[in-house]
Amino acid sequence: MPKVLIATEKPFAAEAVQQIKAELDQAKYPYEFLENYTDVADLHKAVAEADAIIIRSDIVDAAVLDAAKKLRIVVRAGAGYDNIDLVAATAHDVVAMNTPGQNSNAVAELAIGMMIYMARGKFNGKSGSELAGKKLALYGYGYVARYTAKIAIGIGMEVFAYDPYISNEVMTNEGVKPLSKVADIFTTGDYISLHIPANKETKKSITWDLLGLVRSGCTIVNTARKEVIDEEALLKAFAEKKKFRLVTDVEPDCHAELMEKYADRYFATPKKMGAQTEEANTNAGVAAARQIIAFFEKGDVAFKVN
Repeated sequence: MPKVLIATEKPFAAEAVQQIKAELDQAKYPYEFLENYTDVADLHKAVAEADAIIIRSDIVDAAVLDAAKKLRIVVRAGAGYDNIDLVAATAHDVVAMNTPGQNSNAVAELAIGMMIYMARGKFNGKSGSELAGKKLALYGYGYVARYTAKIAIGIGMEVFAYDPYISNEVMTNEGVKPLSKVADIFTTGDYISLHIPANKETKKSITWDLLGLVRSGCTIVNTARKEVIDEEALLKAFAEKKKFRLVTDVEPDCHAELMEKYADRYFATPKKMGAQTEEANTNAGVAAARQIIAFFEKGDVAFKVN
């Protein structure tokens, strides 16, 4: 039977571990957990005999794939998969998958929570503002954005979205107003929530041409990837727009400068927190195990990303 390696520098929650084991035990798949490792050599050694691997934020690059002589599938327990070298995986004839949707509610709740935190002045005891009646513009309308929209509509926000891959009809049916181009996001939102991946098209794509368009008092919420924002443009936005705010789950490289100069208008979580709930942790881990079983038993590649 295929051997599954669960390699997690940041381990799954105990409940997730038990449910992953239960799924693999039922399928009669042998497995090994490599948790809290600090040396990539440990991963190289452990993956040598694995037919499948489940990871979280762990890096699967060409070196890992070279060490994995039997590997046929790697599943990232989560939505993002930029920690997998997709070109190298394809070259090694390894299927790469993610588990879309499993962390979505957790990330959406964090995005809304961070909006409230900034609207209330980071709970500094002074008068703040409400989200109700404000305009929220979503950049991307995938799983997380759709959960975010649902919560925001419940709060009383007016929600807009731009996503060239999602039909206007889908958005309209869910109470969201479609936008026709990227620039519309930045001219519309009192709050702008980013839900785009980091790839060749999107890295540093949020430039001054876009940030220069934002409304007075606009807050950008980033639960996506830091690489999508051009940081020179970000610093310019803070300097020139005196009410501009950023709240982010992905600490930018210019974090120290932002804290020094604009601490009242900026907040970054101490570490990436989007999927850090017990429920999301369990959902993603169990989904990864089930996808591996479906791959070997049925040839199912529904969530293949390479």
